[in-house]
Amino acid sequence: MQDQYNRNINYLRISVTDRCNLRCVYCMPPEGIPAFKHEEILAYEEMRDITAYLAKNGLNKVRLTGGEPLVRRDIDKLVEMLSDIPGITDLSMTTNGILLEKYAEKLKAAGMHRVNISLDSLNPERYRKITRGGDVNQVIRGIKAAQNAGLNPIKINMVRNQFTVAEDEVELQAFCQKNGLELRFIQEMNLETGVFTYVEGGEGGNCEICNRLRLTANGLLKPCLFSDLAFDVRKLGIEKALEMSLKQKPKAGSKSSVGHFNQIGG
Repeated sequence: MQDQYNRNINYLRISVTDRCNLRCVYCMPPEGIPAFKHEEILAYEEMRDITAYLAKNGLNKVRLTGGEPLVRRDIDKLVEMLSDIPGITDLSMTTNGILLEKYAEKLKAAGMHRVNISLDSLNPERYRKITRGGDVNQVIRGIKAAQNAGLNPIKINMVRNQFTVAEDEVELQAFCQKNGLELRFIQEMNLETGVFTYVEGGEGGNCEICNRLRLTANGLLKPCLFSDLAFDVRKLGIEKALEMSLKQKPKAGSKSSVGHFNQIGG
């Protein structure tokens, strides 16, 4: 699949839910954000069928995001559905790691290849402040469980924000080096003002080589995170939604006045 700028589009990020078990300061307000109604959320079968259609057209890479994907019931069943699709060679997940200790083995058995884990501080108090109540020890146990399950390579995502201190970066660098983890730094983004930068240690944020589309939990196919463009798969059908996404994918991101990170995924 190619867009109008001849970029090869082979990567789909699926937001499986808008719900999360944390309230990170850079993702949502402390009171949370009104959740989608149950009937608005795509069923696993719909996500599978959309992915299968894209795979027939050249898609080979899929990442599950949220919200927090592990809070959705029977998420391993979706993983199994997607891993069975011919052509999908890279199936991954971005998670906050809180529930990973419980699900790591199930995810691997279902066909998950690897995981990215959000971790902004190893300091229990600072982590609790950033996530508004999270327990960093649960994340550390989740990382170990993912390693034991073979969900490699494991990438650690650290968001630089107003709470970041130099000590956190130094400690995370040492922790990742000691445990064979890949550390990536992501500058805090703002959809409404269009603030985003390259991901340090990754390819995100580089519009010139952007190869991805996004599918929201309520069925909108988005060609760009920093754009208001979104095409309803249920109303248009996947063929038309894909055609419009490829034709209208912008050359570079600008800003978005609709949606939130918990609904779209980062």
